Amino acid sequence: MHDIRFIRDNPQAFDAALARRGLAAASHHLLAMDHARRAAQTQVQDLLKQRNDASKLIGQAKGKGEDASAAIAEVAKLKDEIATLEQQERDLGAQLDAELAVIPNLPLDDVPEGTDETGNKEVRRWGDLPSFGFKPKEHFELGEALGLMDFGRAAKLSGARFTVLSGALARLERALGQFMLDIHTREFGYIEVSPPLLVNERTLYGTNQLPKFREDLFWTGERALIPTAEVPLTNLVAEEIVDEARLPLRFTALTACFRSEAGSAGKDTRGMLRQHQFYKVELVSIAHPDRSIEEHERMTKCAESVLQRLGLPYRVMMLCTGDMGFGARKTYDIEVWLPGQNMYREISSCSVCGDFQARRMNARFRPAEGKGNRFVHTLNGSGIAVGRALIAVLENYQQGNGAIRVPDALKPYMGGTEVIG
Repeated sequence: MHDIRFIRDNPQAFDAALARRGLAAASHHLLAMDHARRAAQTQVQDLLKQRNDASKLIGQAKGKGEDASAAIAEVAKLKDEIATLEQQERDLGAQLDAELAVIPNLPLDDVPEGTDETGNKEVRRWGDLPSFGFKPKEHFELGEALGLMDFGRAAKLSGARFTVLSGALARLERALGQFMLDIHTREFGYIEVSPPLLVNERTLYGTNQLPKFREDLFWTGERALIPTAEVPLTNLVAEEIVDEARLPLRFTALTACFRSEAGSAGKDTRGMLRQHQFYKVELVSIAHPDRSIEEHERMTKCAESVLQRLGLPYRVMMLCTGDMGFGARKTYDIEVWLPGQNMYREISSCSVCGDFQARRMNARFRPAEGKGNRFVHTLNGSGIAVGRALIAVLENYQQGNGAIRVPDALKPYMGGTEVIG
């Protein structure tokens, strides 16, 4: 949610930032609505003063035994006018909030401009690409050949974009999630949380899934299944005031995630890359505004650390203005190397959102010095997507006979198993 006061003071800067997103100017329209709302508010205040003055006249007239009927009629008239204007003010405020709620966050100055992923900027690479004495296979070819990855039975149970893993691959998926949680909690100071997987509309509004992305969610009546643990983790501080000394708050969770994949028809239809249900380790930070950029760099390095310990080559991309998510001010995508596809694919996305979500959630902190509470800054990132990590392990550690060598870091989580297959 944008701060209308910022737009009042910086209309040209606001429109220029929207233009970088490829969007039309909006300040004139928003400020006209804001002016109408404030005008109604001023009229209410004026009428309230008139009503108070008229009420005093009633008291004075009655005290003198004089006729107060005219003043009483005036008060009744003012009461009706005030009620009408107050409703008008509420309606204008709700309309303004609705308009602000569907405008994406403003990019930071160092975010490259672009219309799509071709405008993204590579920041760094890590690891050497593996070489094979054979043509590497894709993960679904490997998994199906092992008899441990079944898309047909999953379709029978649930339809397209689901997978049944069994045996060693089911254990490998579990091992990856536990491995990631251990790194983030033991070494990087994140607090593990087991959040609800069903959340209400207010919670989804707080992390900007609503109102714009309603169709991307799976609904069960008044609640929706979470598309990512970012939603409940970030909302832990909704409607709260946190002491500055507690910042940053860092949360992590391993959860199932559910996405309708609206608009993805024809994309990644084979395999596990784009699923309706998948597991992900999420990282969320609630940070001081002066240190959120620093926290963003730290969070990205935490996610990178997982891939480094698994020995998976990757690159870090800074997303351009046209490829960045709705709530982000700046985003790093981490893309892991998949030899079966002979390309890098996203496995983590780490974003700093500024106070954009905090305003929607009314999440604030109490400064150690000075007066007045301030909005926190929120950050979120994948630490990392478990299903895609499984894909990357299968493809990077495949052997010529179709077996999968288990990365050293995962062997303690696999009961000492060194090879699958």
